[in-house]
Amino acid sequence: MTNEDHDDSYVVGVDFGTLSGRAVVVRVSDGAELGSAVSVYPHAVIDEVLPGTGERLPPEWALQVPTDYVHVLRTAVPEALRESGVAPGQVVGIATDFTACTMVPTLADGTPLCETADFASEPHAYVKLWRHHAAQGQADRINALADERGEQWLGRYGGLISSEWEFAKGLQILEEAPAVYAAMAHFVELADWIVWQLCGEYVRNACSAGYKGIYQDGEYPSRDFLTALDPRFAGFVEDKLEHRIGQLGEPAGHLTAEAASWTGLPEGIVVAVGNVDAHVSAPAAQAVEPGQLVAIMGTSTCHVLSSAVLRDVPGMCGVVDGGIIPGLWGYEAGQSGVGDIFGWFVQTCVPPQYHAAAEQAGVSVHEHLTELAAAQPIGAHGLLALDWHSGNRSTLVDHELSGLVVGQTLATLPEDTYRALLESTAFGARVIVEAFRGAGVPVTEFIVAGGLLRNPLLMQIYADVLNLPLSAVKSGQGPALGAAIHAAVAAGAYPDIRKAAQAMGGRTVGAFTPVPENVAAYDELYAEYLALHDHFGRGGNDVMRRLKTIRRKALS
Repeated sequence: MTNEDHDDSYVVGVDFGTLSGRAVVVRVSDGAELGSAVSVYPHAVIDEVLPGTGERLPPEWALQVPTDYVHVLRTAVPEALRESGVAPGQVVGIATDFTACTMVPTLADGTPLCETADFASEPHAYVKLWRHHAAQGQADRINALADERGEQWLGRYGGLISSEWEFAKGLQILEEAPAVYAAMAHFVELADWIVWQLCGEYVRNACSAGYKGIYQDGEYPSRDFLTALDPRFAGFVEDKLEHRIGQLGEPAGHLTAEAASWTGLPEGIVVAVGNVDAHVSAPAAQAVEPGQLVAIMGTSTCHVLSSAVLRDVPGMCGVVDGGIIPGLWGYEAGQSGVGDIFGWFVQTCVPPQYHAAAEQAGVSVHEHLTELAAAQPIGAHGLLALDWHSGNRSTLVDHELSGLVVGQTLATLPEDTYRALLESTAFGARVIVEAFRGAGVPVTEFIVAGGLLRNPLLMQIYADVLNLPLSAVKSGQGPALGAAIHAAVAAGAYPDIRKAAQAMGGRTVGAFTPVPENVAAYDELYAEYLALHDHFGRGGNDVMRRLKTIRRKALS
């Protein structure tokens, strides 16, 4: 494709999130989004009862149904195309991104085991969503053994492997459902499975392999290491995981006739190598240079940062050569709960009169609480919270930790607690930024993408807590636009991701700026947050872990 063709060519990006998938049709020449559509997953997140059986799931489980993702291809993509008014023949490529680490065990042809007669009622045969945290015990053993043996790859992950990742989840299947493990031909990231459905080719993307699959310098953890974990796990890499790896922005294959019938797109167009929702967002924000940290803020927050320097950063989710932008080291960190925490509070802790007041004002309960909280001076609520309601991804990498609110009295109001929870997530983000800087990895710009951009109070709190101007991604569909940018590169419209990002991405620099007196007030609160963070997170008191153990016993 030549530059002259750009005005007449389009690409499709599809972002698969936690609860829904969203498709966007994008013009290659300038990144204009001409049509978009959202499709909600029919089964949502399965964390209580397995579909069709009524079997109750244990605590910390989170599953999904793979047909829900195909449903997005069948519904959101055609709808976005119709809305755009673009003729299907003008679309030259499609790319996707996915939550990670979200895994599915499959047969050799890619059929998920949960779709087979033998395993339809087996929980371990379903998709394990990124927030499936029931493999913490396996993660603890992986970490202890790797530390004991001095495994070189451990430092690339900040010294700790997460229970969310491929090896912990795979080991859990082996130990708790050996029949599923034996039947599993491939243990597949959903970012790669959905590409497999589109083009008929199984290509493992370099991003997921590096960040979630412990793939460093061309190697996975050794067979000797896996044998030491469990002799039955010795062949996990070569038997279940290892596969051809595709680089970001490369073609994985071409759209099959079946996928063309689902999507309404032309058979044979380019399908790009898969990617992770956070990492694919960086080009949408034009974050292609060292020091630009992108925080994709939704149900959780993932922080991605490219750098010219390689450092071991304690508690990070990983550093991968070219993991975000070719030629730079890509770092990842994250907070397992952000929007999920605010959602939980509104659903379970807000009295009826607040819901009634919000309805009368014609706003959501979130907006009503935000308006009330915004009127408070910093610290007036007398509260401090730890943002660990879904565990801690960075920098403690421990999903046995839990949420905490200190300072509540009989005078505490819902808006007080709501603001304290907003602030707690900003404090958690500051821990991550300071960890990068403390390890010698510069952070020069904090760029926000995702649905939480819509809350101006939250954005101002982040600017004040971080003492950094916040830039904002212009697109309301940052990951989907980022995927579309990768599709344009895979289709040959641009020579590389940098050039495509400059033409198709966009951000508002300094959309929110810190207020000096607010910065000083939050510095005082942040010192108290750190004291709580270290006491409960670094062994001062393991009560959170003990309570999780007691809960599991009570529910068993």
